[in-house]
Amino acid sequence: MKTNKIQAASADYLIKKDVWINDFIENALREDVGSGDHTSKACISPTMRSHARLLVKEPGVIAGMEMAQHIINKVDDTASMECFKKDGDAVSKGDIAFMVKGNTRALLIAERLLLNTMQRMSGIATLSNRFKFEVEDLPVTILDTRKTTPLIRFLEKWAVKLGGCDNYRFGLYDWIMIKDNHIKACGSIEKAIEQVVAYQESTGLHLPITIEVSNLTELYEALRVGRIDRIMLDNFELPLLKEAVSIVNREYETEASGGININNVRKYALTGVDFISVGSLTHSAVGLDLSMKIV
Repeated sequence: MKTNKIQAASADYLIKKDVWINDFIENALREDVGSGDHTSKACISPTMRSHARLLVKEPGVIAGMEMAQHIINKVDDTASMECFKKDGDAVSKGDIAFMVKGNTRALLIAERLLLNTMQRMSGIATLSNRFKFEVEDLPVTILDTRKTTPLIRFLEKWAVKLGGCDNYRFGLYDWIMIKDNHIKACGSIEKAIEQVVAYQESTGLHLPITIEVSNLTELYEALRVGRIDRIMLDNFELPLLKEAVSIVNREYETEASGGININNVRKYALTGVDFISVGSLTHSAVGLDLSMKIV
């Protein structure tokens, strides 16, 4: 049942993805172009066509190639694009990711939106790939979180996947996560779980359930109540985390969260935890330096 729940959430995301892409591009162009690119209108013929290339200026993982194609097609459906890299590829300084030929005015309209999008996505993919590298020989999955930029979450989570890590929930709608504030509002872990289970039964929902615990007392309460899929061990020190994983003993999935970075992620993975959620994959990634030039 757990696998089916997760697959259903993932399928829901894929259905929405095309809509999100189109809405994102239209809104971004509306924000940037407004009444028109008057600089290009003033000095470039409306029929002029040019070649442009995307140049990589530092090593990393490229992401956003598919988005670039969507953006180019939106501004000029006659444009042609030749790709030399694909999403998720490792790139080096001096690499050319793609060449595009199209209406010159259209290429200049697309330039900043394309670069902003690809630089952000490539920065996240590059950081995600570093985390993956640290634990790739261990049976653990690195997850992102909801700590994303409003309205472009789908791009950032897409980039996490391209970098080799995985997505947690896409929003409040596709996963039940009972956190400390829910527990305080309900009165106890037991009451929170009971109310969640009753709610799912009354609404016909079948979402996976994670319960957050912050100490061993709460862990034992969660284990006693059961009826969950995963236990999030929040801000556990490493020795305590290892003990908690042993206590759970594979009865439920385990997840470590809080204070985890590129320097200590391997130590957390070695405790035997199943998942590690890392907010910095999206909220702290630095964009990869790229440029798009007419040639």
